[in-house]
Amino acid sequence: MSVRNTVKSIQDIMRQDTGVDGDAQRISQLCWMFFLKIIDDQDQQLELLQDAYTSPIPAPLQWRAWAANPEGLTGDDLMAFVNTKLFPQLKNLPVSGPNSGRRRVVHDVFEDAYNFMKSGQLMRQVLNKINLVDFNNLAERQHFGDIYEQVLNDLQSAGNAGEYYTPRAVTAFMVDRIDPHPGEILLDPACGTGGFLTCALRHMRDRYVQTLQDEQRLQAGLRAVEKKQLPHMLCVTNMLLHGIENPSFVHHDNTLARPYTSYGNADRVDIVLTNPPFGGREEDGIESNFPAHYRTKETADLFLALIIRLLKPGGRAAVVLPDGSLFGEGVKTRLKEALMADCNLHTIVRLPNSVFKPYASIGTNLLFFEKGEPTRETWFYEHRVPDTQKAYSMTKPIRFDHFQPCIDWWGGATRKGREPNEQAWKVTIEEVKDRNYNLDCKNPHSVADDHGDPVVLLKKLEDAERETNRLRDQLKTILAEALLR
Repeated sequence: MSVRNTVKSIQDIMRQDTGVDGDAQRISQLCWMFFLKIIDDQDQQLELLQDAYTSPIPAPLQWRAWAANPEGLTGDDLMAFVNTKLFPQLKNLPVSGPNSGRRRVVHDVFEDAYNFMKSGQLMRQVLNKINLVDFNNLAERQHFGDIYEQVLNDLQSAGNAGEYYTPRAVTAFMVDRIDPHPGEILLDPACGTGGFLTCALRHMRDRYVQTLQDEQRLQAGLRAVEKKQLPHMLCVTNMLLHGIENPSFVHHDNTLARPYTSYGNADRVDIVLTNPPFGGREEDGIESNFPAHYRTKETADLFLALIIRLLKPGGRAAVVLPDGSLFGEGVKTRLKEALMADCNLHTIVRLPNSVFKPYASIGTNLLFFEKGEPTRETWFYEHRVPDTQKAYSMTKPIRFDHFQPCIDWWGGATRKGREPNEQAWKVTIEEVKDRNYNLDCKNPHSVADDHGDPVVLLKKLEDAERETNRLRDQLKTILAEALLR
């Protein structure tokens, strides 16, 4: 059976279980099971390669001990083991001792995880299907990685879980323009399911990794934080699938919960790639971690303030922000002023409203900036939906090749030779200041829709109003005569 068919059959089995309600729970259930299988396959390989290697999971709880045997635990016995032994012990797994990094990964994954399945017979069927995938087989693992990406994509239609997913074409474009190298410290402070991390891994491995030392430098430079349990678990599993031996750099935490001023030189990074949550509100008290002039409950604003602080001199960032961040006032104005004073906000790519559908249908923007030099001018590029379709959708999503015109215009690493065209224009810092840092700059090359001659339109309106009044008077007369009869 192919990996794709295996995953589909697992989902079909789960749909029969009364305890699993909806796509988000189904994906969460799939994830902790796949996580244990993947880490056990890795453990068995590491035990052969490293004499002193010890699995982070106690022997009775390892996948091979309770799940690998198709004739093993099932029914009520299986459910009792999972609910009273497996989950409680992994939730409380000590994070110290041998292989503490991987122990912490297991602990953090299960800290807030749940078993939603109620039927031990159905769970046994799922376990047996999962056992068909060998994650030590590179071809199978890569194929499963592609399937996993599709599973993550399915989150877009899984209610609020869609907030964790950024279209892969968008993350790939941002990574391509930032061009990370092994040895650079790369951070996603709101990493969701790990889309920016996986794109960065592919980018560096395809272009720059030639030796084991290159790979070690690559993995040592990754940093990520995710506060919600489901995307954190999805991200850690994603990292294991992409050959990361110790994904303990993915912290289950809230980046904003730490005081702004406590982030010092040791926390600074070379690159930030992120799509921070926006449109929501942080919990009460979080804003007090920030200086008074930045205090707000809008998460996108708080993240932008922190990103500016976290970048090293010469560091670069690509950030997804909503239209409101461009034209908003108050805290937003102060943030944009600080951003353009401390960083070179060299490019803003404006995306159409449909890129993030169905989860969100608001305008979004990709901001590219480098710390250390103030902004003198900012280029805007208006990305457009292809002429062959009216909007992006679930069936016709944005693709990486749709960004090719922007890449061709970009001007390479130095961004030299940029020219204005019907989709690209620039504004100076003086113009931005005159606009009180309103960056919602419309494309000056766009031809406004022809709504007609105002004088003619006004006459038509007056004629329509006179006709409406005539009909109203006529109706009143008819009603009055009817009442007198």
